[in-house]
Amino acid sequence: MRLTTKGRFAVTALLDLAMQRSAHPVTLADISQRQQISLSYLEQLFAKLRQRSLVESVRGPGGGYRLAKDIAQVSVAEIILAVDEPIDSTQCSGKENCHSDKKCMTHDLWVKLNDLIFDHLGAITLKQLVDNQKARQSGVVQMLDMRKALPELERVMPEREHSVFSA
Repeated sequence: MRLTTKGRFAVTALLDLAMQRSAHPVTLADISQRQQISLSYLEQLFAKLRQRSLVESVRGPGGGYRLAKDIAQVSVAEIILAVDEPIDSTQCSGKENCHSDKKCMTHDLWVKLNDLIFDHLGAITLKQLVDNQKARQSGVVQMLDMRKALPELERVMPEREHSVFSA
């Protein structure tokens, strides 16, 4: 599969945009800074995403971008295809001319892989990615909360020798 930074960055940028859940548009400069993606590269990606009606732009002071669709309706495959990123594992780009202008012996294998990848990415929505990120973030918060609880646990539980050799 030829998934370049174009597809990866488009998914990352839209996930960032979806995570903001702001009433105000989000600037590409903010996304660029948070995700370490070149501003000029984001501008190119968002022009394509806007053409495919995945985002809408708001001009003027306080302008930026916001999602044009509900996050539950946007699949990863749709984002990747919107930036003209092919989901293709074949050597011939599906033209069946990879072996002296004929279909190679493994062509059908790679076409089937393309189908599986596309189906998988098509089944994952932006909402699922947002929910996954929120769960990860809350897990980190829970771990930090556990650290705060440690002094209390040490007070309640007396210090014990942790060796099997202690008497």
